[in-house]
Amino acid sequence: MGISNRVALITGAASGMGRQTAQRMAESGAAVAINDIDPEKVEATVNEFKSKGLNALGVVADISCRDAVGAMVQKTVDRFGRIDILVNNAGMERAGALRKLSEADWDITIDVNLKGAFLCAQAVHGHMVEKKHGRIINIASRAWLGGAGQAPYSSAKAGVVGLTRTLAVELGRSGITTNCIAPGLIHTPMWDSLPEKDRDYLLARQPTGKLGDPDDIANTVTFLADDESSFINGQVLYVCGGRSLFAG
Repeated sequence: MGISNRVALITGAASGMGRQTAQRMAESGAAVAINDIDPEKVEATVNEFKSKGLNALGVVADISCRDAVGAMVQKTVDRFGRIDILVNNAGMERAGALRKLSEADWDITIDVNLKGAFLCAQAVHGHMVEKKHGRIINIASRAWLGGAGQAPYSSAKAGVVGLTRTLAVELGRSGITTNCIAPGLIHTPMWDSLPEKDRDYLLARQPTGKLGDPDDIANTVTFLADDESSFINGQVLYVCGGRSLFAG
């Protein structure tokens, strides 16, 4: 059954894990709406997908803004007729010691990671209820378990886990499953931007001694989005090479 002929909306899909997820889903036969806040990256990604014969639509939107999310969802429905799969992937982090973090650091981290997931789920669920089918897949992080210097990010991702569990209970009878993926260390542009000493420290605490790949996340999202995964609901699936076995 797979996801062939399904319609997927993926936020933060112009780079990193989101882009790889969009490509994997499109290669599996889904039509994909690629969201990001950077118009140039969205256009470049969509053009590349189309050059490969993949069915893609670009939708630029700030997911922390209700009106922008509503317009994004409507554009997707206008183009493809429905939304079957929502992947709440967009995220960002403001890190630092508690005493050094600003209110603005807290607000933007919560707005993008948690409020954005809430607004997107709220905007698509009516379309899914109408069809009695839907898959909502939220990207949290192993960091929801706690991490030094990650007060806003850990809090936001813990909220994503709570949102996932709540939506699983609330929407399950409407044929909609909601699950959460908690990645660990994944080789993305965010990882490359870290100072070498920070990368060395993090890898030293990694049970596998190596990074995950965006494909690891894309494969897991595609699995949860599959029609045959309909009895998996409200779960947190760690894709972290064992890093979730201890906090800090």
